[in-house]
Amino acid sequence: MKKSTLIYPSLQALLKKPIHFLAFGLGSGLIRPAPGTWGSLLGVLLLLPFLSQVFDKTLFNLLFIAATFALGCHFCGKTSKDLGVHDHSGIVWDEFVGQWAVMLFAPPFLYAHFGFIAVSIASLLAFRLFDIWKPQPIGWLDRNTAGGFGIMIDDLLAALYALLLLWSSYFFYA
Repeated sequence: MKKSTLIYPSLQALLKKPIHFLAFGLGSGLIRPAPGTWGSLLGVLLLLPFLSQVFDKTLFNLLFIAATFALGCHFCGKTSKDLGVHDHSGIVWDEFVGQWAVMLFAPPFLYAHFGFIAVSIASLLAFRLFDIWKPQPIGWLDRNTAGGFGIMIDDLLAALYALLLLWSSYFFYA
């Protein structure tokens, strides 16, 4: 199926099906233009109040990302199937999880040097860069992997690319 922005459910319709409400990023996927950016921004805002308590808890963070990824495969896959559109642009739970991965595993030295808000902004920009650009193999995965897993995996890989970019800054600040 082709990615489409033509079918946009209403907020009322999303609220009737909690799985769709979650897949649409608590409704942030309805904001246009650029629903993925709005979803990523809401992801930042949801995690920011807790970041200082969890950013250095590696095992907890791995489990959190694994759990939200698995849930996202279900939420996004079901919503995509119900809408009849693979990876609908309004489905932004994948942006939440990708954004959270970048923020939770960003280099601690950046947090120490610049603070949580600045690093969260850098994380947002780095993640959106790779999620929009989709360098290989992200682009290939986006086009060739079906279902909820296909919706989720390209964003997790974009998060990994963003993390590589942020961690490479160590060479400038060490």
